[in-house]
This record gives sequence, C-alpha cells and structure tokens, in this order.
Amino acid sequence: MPTREEVIEAAKQCFDPEIPVNIWDLGLIYEITADDTKVSVRMSLTSQSCPAAQEIPNQFKKKIQEMLGVEDVTVSIVFDPLWTPERISEEGRKKLGIEDA
Repeated sequence: MPTREEVIEAAKQCFDPEIPVNIWDLGLIYEITADDTKVSVRMSLTSQSCPAAQEIPNQFKKKIQEMLGVEDVTVSIVFDPLWTPERISEEGRKKLGIEDA
C-alpha cells in the first residue's frame, strides 16, 4: 500500500521546468489520499496561466506510477486556495535564495 511519505518522495522528483525546486518544496501539493489500489492528489500550480499546466501533473502522475507501482492515480489541479510564495518550504526557500522576513 502506498504511503503519504512515498507520494511525497515522488513529488520531490518532479520539478516546474522554470523553477529549480521540486513541487513538494514549492508547496504545490495540497492533499494526498492513498489506499491499496489508488492514489489521489490535489495540487495547484504557481499560476493559473502556468505554461507547464499539463506537463507538471502528468510528470507527477507518471512518477507515482513508476515509483509506487500504482496504476490508478488521479492528480487534480485546483486553484482554491490560490498558491502563494508563502507555501514554499524552508528547503525550497534556501534553493531559491529567499530570505525569511
């Protein structure tokens, strides 16, 4: 059975092509649900007009399937709540050179 932590590890292997930080540390993952046969993820993008709007969720879905051996994977894109830079993890902030205020 895939665990939340395993899905997070898969997210850490996926990147926005324009930002050198993985989608987990960017704070794009809002919710993970996993059971014996299915993984569902609710995530956002850095903007509604993100040029990689199709690429990022598809890459993440394939990574979950490859790493966890689960075929039934749903990655839903949501914009409620809207993503903001405050969602970036401490590790992501370090990689981007963002100082905490």
